[in-house]
Amino acid sequence: MSDFNRRIFMKGAAATAGFALAAPFVSRGAFAQGSSGTVNIFAWAGYISDEMLAAFEKDTGIKAVYTPYGTNDELLNQMRASKGTGYDIIWPAVDRVPNYVEFGLVQPIDESKVKWDRVLKSALTGSETLGAVVGGKRYQVPTDWGTEALTFDKSDFPLVYGTASYGDLWKPEAAGKATVRGHSGLVGLGLWLEAQGKLPHPMRDSFKDEATMRANYDVIIAEAIARKANIAQFWSNENEAQGAFRTNGAKIGQTWDSSAAGLIKEGLPVGFVAPSEGALAWMEGVSLPVGAVNLDQAYAFLNWMLTPEAGALYANHTSINTTAIGADQHLSEASKNFFAAAYPGDALEKLWWWPVQDNWFVALRNEYQDKFLSA
Repeated sequence: MSDFNRRIFMKGAAATAGFALAAPFVSRGAFAQGSSGTVNIFAWAGYISDEMLAAFEKDTGIKAVYTPYGTNDELLNQMRASKGTGYDIIWPAVDRVPNYVEFGLVQPIDESKVKWDRVLKSALTGSETLGAVVGGKRYQVPTDWGTEALTFDKSDFPLVYGTASYGDLWKPEAAGKATVRGHSGLVGLGLWLEAQGKLPHPMRDSFKDEATMRANYDVIIAEAIARKANIAQFWSNENEAQGAFRTNGAKIGQTWDSSAAGLIKEGLPVGFVAPSEGALAWMEGVSLPVGAVNLDQAYAFLNWMLTPEAGALYANHTSINTTAIGADQHLSEASKNFFAAAYPGDALEKLWWWPVQDNWFVALRNEYQDKFLSA
């Protein structure tokens, strides 16, 4: 195992999440055999490759039908419209899982059907406080984690870890050159303002109650609107984030790790690095809609995703980190290099994990996002 991969699994994530990504071991005899049928998967666009679909069917005998979506809100709206039917697996961010529980859209995980020894124990423990467990019941099994941080043009807007900051997006020299997602761009701006002592409350407290949220966001939105000329394009999904760099003049952006990795694979001269305030970190995983009909096949897919081989297929394809124990031993050199460049030094200890985003918070954050977009 490379020094970097040993470090990423040994040290792992920020103390604010209450867990670290612990050292892996390889799980043997991983794949299920002799099954059949179909499993309908509703997952993020770009998450499941043709190679993964073929490998899953070969290993289990089950045919997976994959339908992509672009945002957490798109997934939630679709599930609300269908009353939790139409799919056997969905893939929400863990901090949004309580939204689905509140609306009665997902069912508790049958823990007797999950191969728990395949999952990083620290990810399981951490997911309990990040949203996977509600009312004492688990509604998601974590399969992956990643970040939203700084994507930059190496020639026109070079950034270096230690000095790179969310504030780089808002400097005068970034005028007309930046891209952000509306609501998370405000969070990054808030973390920059917090570091300067310009927020009335800690940024994390914004997720606790409406009064605190509004007090912070009134400061953030005023700053965002004053600096809006820096934004070349807003993005809401991966294609839009990448398009900002491909065709719309962006030289710096706050994007997902997978967005930057895709541009790098295309040969664009971009880099991706955690800012000094901490990369926005999220965890995701498999949840089961209340209307899932192919449950045995759904659990087979979940357990397959947690094997070292499948976890590595996923990580190599997306450049998002897997929670599958032993997957690091199967990572490509390109994936290892990307992770090492993104999270040097103490970046993993400084990750800023998304708190649970309750429905009241989502409604208010969208209100402020709309003010930003329409200003």
